[in-house]
Formats: sequence, structure tokens, C-alpha cells
Amino acid sequence: MLSTKRKYPVGIQSFESIRMDGYVYVDKTPLIYKMITEGKPYFLSRPRRFGKSLLVSTLAAVFEGRRELFEAFTTEDGIEQPQLYIATTNWRWEKFPVLRFDFSANNLTSIEKMDEYVDKTLADYEKQYGLSAGNASTSPRMVDIVRTAHEQTGRKVVVLCDEYDNMMLHSIGDPETQTIVRDRFQDLFAPLKGLDDHLQFVFITGISKFSQMGIFSKLNNLENISMQPIYESICGISEEELTTVLRPDIELMAASRGKTYDETLAALKRMYDGYHFSEGMTDMYNPFSMVNALKSGKIDKYWFDSATPSALIAMLREMPPLEISDVDGALCESGDFNKAFDSYQAPLPVLYQSGYLTIKSYDEEDDLYTLGFPNEEVRKGFAGSLYSYVTNSMGDDRERSALMKAYKAFRRTDDLPAFIDAIKTFFAGVPYHWEKDNKNEHYYHALLYTLLMAFGADVRAEEPGAKGRSDITLLMPKGIYVMELKYDDTVEAALDQIDRKGYVGKYLLDGRPVIKVGIAFSSAERNIIDWKAVPADI
Repeated sequence: MLSTKRKYPVGIQSFESIRMDGYVYVDKTPLIYKMITEGKPYFLSRPRRFGKSLLVSTLAAVFEGRRELFEAFTTEDGIEQPQLYIATTNWRWEKFPVLRFDFSANNLTSIEKMDEYVDKTLADYEKQYGLSAGNASTSPRMVDIVRTAHEQTGRKVVVLCDEYDNMMLHSIGDPETQTIVRDRFQDLFAPLKGLDDHLQFVFITGISKFSQMGIFSKLNNLENISMQPIYESICGISEEELTTVLRPDIELMAASRGKTYDETLAALKRMYDGYHFSEGMTDMYNPFSMVNALKSGKIDKYWFDSATPSALIAMLREMPPLEISDVDGALCESGDFNKAFDSYQAPLPVLYQSGYLTIKSYDEEDDLYTLGFPNEEVRKGFAGSLYSYVTNSMGDDRERSALMKAYKAFRRTDDLPAFIDAIKTFFAGVPYHWEKDNKNEHYYHALLYTLLMAFGADVRAEEPGAKGRSDITLLMPKGIYVMELKYDDTVEAALDQIDRKGYVGKYLLDGRPVIKVGIAFSSAERNIIDWKAVPADI
């Protein structure tokens, strides 16, 4: 076990800084070596803060011939850095001319700022290679830089672009801006296809697949490795990496929390694991959250708040906002991932690409993907953002506080009546225009499910039973509540359906009491008018 914490690179995306300053680095060079020796033009899609920028920085160091960063050495502070895989290969460590474009900066939020960045970046390379931009547009400038760099150095050019679609994400819901951004990127990158003889390697990262955006229709020779099983772990932390490279860090964290290694690993898994980027289903942990948790010693929400732009939250609220139970467990065909990124009518692609949903299973025979929330951090954060939107519309802090207080009391004491009363009070304050557009059982089902998720409850929607799917199953410390909701119908009808469909059967051997709960909503009252809880027969 480590006696002191190692250094964890929170917010550090420079490979050189991580190695030279003694930070922990999970070696991704086996996959990097495979990629740079087996192909040339690549595209990789991963969520924000998932290690794409560090990957680009590492690639730059490789192509700049900086072998010393990959060998074993001791830092000035006496920290021993291990040798990385690529240093043991036959890679020649030649110095290639590298052109880097980084659109990940948060200040690139307008067309003007993006244009300034592109112009300055091109101007810097023109100065480096003795070129004059004159009045040339972006495309001919890019062509001149690549050709001249090749001619002057005698080596082909490497082009690296990070987070190309950052502006697209920040302009969701603004089609005019998105069209301009698409045109700008076509001007910048379309010439690359015709420069193949001058290029050693091309690597572009983003959140959305290039095929979705229409930006790279002219750069159609890129190999999209985003959903290739072999490259599933090229960003993020795999289960194997966590339990080998980072095991000493988890042991230290466990000791500081008064927990065992297994208990701490299980807690980290619940909170940060669960990402799958192909049908290979390799378990991947969120690297941003993991590094923050190891540094702070606290298992908390780190990624959701920092990686969720306001434009995306605005989009989620337009979906319509309360259909979480439809999102978690949704089925998608391969073609669904190619729908427009900013489509309010097709939220699944943007939710998957942004990291709020992940692949839960794949049916090869029918080519169907089941999507769902990857872990508790995302699940709670997603529900919390929608819950905040709903309750802020009510504008009554007392009702919000009362609802949360009632849930916490329910969790401690199983005081279901008080919790139902608090829900009724909350429903009474929901804006009428929401309810009048959603007059059905599903509206109340989705709203209740969202509330429970936001509270951090272990809640399941549409859980399959013997002969059907229950509306909501709530797993509490002292009991399991199988709930059926009826709209303009009776509690007895709800309880009868639970019995007829065999919803409780799968929980009877759990050890906790199982309670059947029938809830009746009234369209006239716009609220719960009756409910009944009955212990299930064992």
C-alpha cells in the first residue's frame, strides 16, 4: 500500500506536464502504437472530459520524437516515472512537422472568436515556415502550410485536431450559427483529402461523429474508430487499469475512509463505471471523476456539472423534459446514431455522444443497442437538472424542501404516507400548462420517476416482471415498493394489475419486505386522489 498519495492530474491535459511533473499516467501507448502503425486518418468520438485532449497531446509528443518522455526516468522532485509501452517498440522516433488545432477552450463560444483562433493558428504556422497569408482564404492557406512543411522538413505532416465540434455543442438550438460553423470547418479540413501524399497522420476528436454533422462530407476517408471494440479503452480508465495501475491509490483511499478495498472499489464502480463504447462492452470508468475522487479522497459528483454546457441542458428541457423513463433503456439501431446532433426530436444520439447515456447491451441478430445511464453520477445529475428545472418553475422553496425532507424520512423510517402527502403537495404546484399537454398516466409516471431519481433513490422504471413491466419499483433500505399508477382509474385496478402481471415475484427472495402500492391520479383534480399499500404474499 502507498504511504502517501500520488499526484493526480486534475485538469492537466499536457502529456509532457504529467510525465515531467510526476503525475500518475495510465499508459495508453499500446493502442496509440497500434493506431499510428496501422492507419493514417482517424476520427474518435468521446464525451467531454474523457481524455481526448491528453490523447492528442500524447500523439503530438510521439510524432515530435520526444522519446525521453516515454522512457523510465526520475523527476526533479524524485518521483520515478515508469517506462511506457511504446518506448519498448521499434518506433523510429523521427521528428515530424505537427499541426495542432485545439477547439476545446471554453472561450471559443462565438463565430468571431473561432475565426480569430483559426486565423492566428494558421498565421503562426505560416510564420514558422516562412509563408505569407496575404488575402488567401482558409483552404489555400492550409494547403500551402502542409505542402511547405513537408518540403522544408523532408517529412510528411501530422494534423491533430481536438474537440472540433465544441462550437456546435455550445450552439445547440441555433441552426444559423451551426450552419456557419459547418462551413468554417469544411474550409479548414476539406483540403486534407487531396493532400494525402503530404500527410503522415491525421487525428480528429469530438463529441459527435463526423457523419452526423455534415462537416466532413468532403473528408470521407477518415476511419471512425469511435465504436470499434479494439479502441474502446483508448480514452478513460478500464476495469483492468483501475485494479492494476491504480490499485495502490484505491487501497490508500479505502484506508482513509475506514473501508475495505473491495468496499471502496464497489463504491467507485457504482458512481463512475458503466461506460461502453462498442458492442465489445469493455467497462470504462470516467477518468475526470476518478482522478478527482482519488485526489480528494471523496466519492462525489465531478463530471456532470463540469461537462454539461448550458445549451445542452436547455435542449434536455425541450425534449419534452420529463420523459426520463423513456430514455433509460431506450432501443437504438446503428443508423440512429447518425441522426442530426441538434435534433430535439431525436435526443438519443446527443445524449449518447455527450456521455449521458451509454450502451448497456447489444443484440447482434437484430442490430439493436439498448442505451441507459452509465452510473449513479450521471443518473443523479441528469435527473437533478430536470428536477431543478421543474421545481424552479414552481418558485416555492418550502415545497421543494418539504418534499426532500419527506423522502429522507421515508428512507429512514418507511413512512410512506408522509411521503405520498409531500408528493401530492408538490404535484399541486406543477404548472398547469405542463399537465394539460400531457394528460395521461405516463406523464405522472415520468414525473414521479424523475423526482425519485433526483433524490438519489434506487428506482427502476418499466422493470420486467413475469407477464409485463411494472411502472416504478423503488428499492429502499427497509423495503421494496412495487408501484402501479392509474389515471382516472381505481387503486384496486392498480393492485390487481400488479398481481395479474406477477410484478413482485422477482423480489420475493431479496430478504426485504415487498410492498405493492397502487396509486390513482385524477384528471379533474390533477393529483393523487387515492393510494393503497399492501404487503406482498411470500
